[in-house]
Amino acid sequence: MKSLAKREAFLLAMHFKYYIIYKPYMVLSQFTATPGKLCLKDFFTVEKNVYPVGRLDYDSEGLLLLSNDPSLNHRLLHPKFVHEREYLAQCEGTITEAAQHQLTAGVHININGEKYLTRPCRSQLLKNAPQVPDRNPPIRFRKNVSTSWIKLVLTEGKNRQVRKMMAQTGFPVLRLIRTRIENISLQRMQPGDIHPLSRHTIISQLFGK
Repeated sequence: MKSLAKREAFLLAMHFKYYIIYKPYMVLSQFTATPGKLCLKDFFTVEKNVYPVGRLDYDSEGLLLLSNDPSLNHRLLHPKFVHEREYLAQCEGTITEAAQHQLTAGVHININGEKYLTRPCRSQLLKNAPQVPDRNPPIRFRKNVSTSWIKLVLTEGKNRQVRKMMAQTGFPVLRLIRTRIENISLQRMQPGDIHPLSRHTIISQLFGK
């Protein structure tokens, strides 16, 4: 009976598909078309039952997982499971060390009309702009307004959390890129790129098994 159950589980797993994509800026994290806005369907061709695992905001870009494996969706999105999410944020103004310490310790943001204290996170001020793909359209250049970059590693994913955290410290986000979830990263991917991954790779890189 055990061998039969293992075989059934193996055959079921063979039908699961896994992809990582670089979601471009100003693209909805869905395959359903919405008038006046681009969606994933305009950039990626996958099996009909494959959908995003989680989401990225319309005005954010970067790493997004696609799959038809319901267990993956549960393991990544349920609050009881903790997973690192790494972001690069280009912000208005010159981010101070005081703001960095505030972010690291946790800041109060508004979630669904209630005050929420974010979990402690890791942050790193970047002296130089990171090597990232050009954004289309680009950030509007303002001669008298400086910008700076910060790397944030969070273990939660509240709605528009990074943007709210940075706004709370006085440095609004101009560009936001998710670069990594656990050990799966964008590496040298460009906006609109898609890479298939094996189930083994997904499980080992996300959950260490």
